[in-house]
Amino acid sequence: MKIQIKKSIKPVDYNKAMSFIDKRLKDIQENKHKELIWLLEHKNVYTAGTSSTKDEIIDKKINIVKTNRGGKITFHGPGQIIFYFIINLNKRKKDIRWFLNCIERSIINTLKSYKINTYSDKKNIGIWTNHNNKEKKIASIGIKVSKWYAYHGYALNVNVDKEKFKKIIPCGIKNKEIVNLSDIKKKKFINLKDDLIKNFILNLKN
Repeated sequence: MKIQIKKSIKPVDYNKAMSFIDKRLKDIQENKHKELIWLLEHKNVYTAGTSSTKDEIIDKKINIVKTNRGGKITFHGPGQIIFYFIINLNKRKKDIRWFLNCIERSIINTLKSYKINTYSDKKNIGIWTNHNNKEKKIASIGIKVSKWYAYHGYALNVNVDKEKFKKIIPCGIKNKEIVNLSDIKKKKFINLKDDLIKNFILNLKN
């Protein structure tokens, strides 16, 4: 099954990205377009998912963009890979847990190939790693499923500004830190985006 791969070089405004996703979702549901994987970076933005609450905002001066994805409040900015998708589960498995496992495995398997050990947590959704003897979050996941079309995606921290996360309680999880791939390994992750795409597509076939 063909999936269109889209990669944006310059940071993309969040609201513009959401407008594109919403339109593409409608087109895919009407069989006017292929499924989509879209990798990009966002300009600095704080977004709030459907289960977020006001007490997760530490700095009340920041602007929050409300979104229809699941999850709570997070930050997106340069140095963070945003992996969006629109996938038709009607043609695969009508199983949200299976699909979340596909996402988790694709991140974990990709980072393992770079000798970075990560894991998922059923209580605190996302991808975690042990760094300097502390459990830290390296990727956040937020999806929505409508009529068995899954969309939105995940954010993987490569070298994002971690100070921005101190203005919120990221994903509603207190006393947990954010970590970058660059904190763990001092190297250029040249093929990382292609590897993430390849592993995601492989997991969709399982």
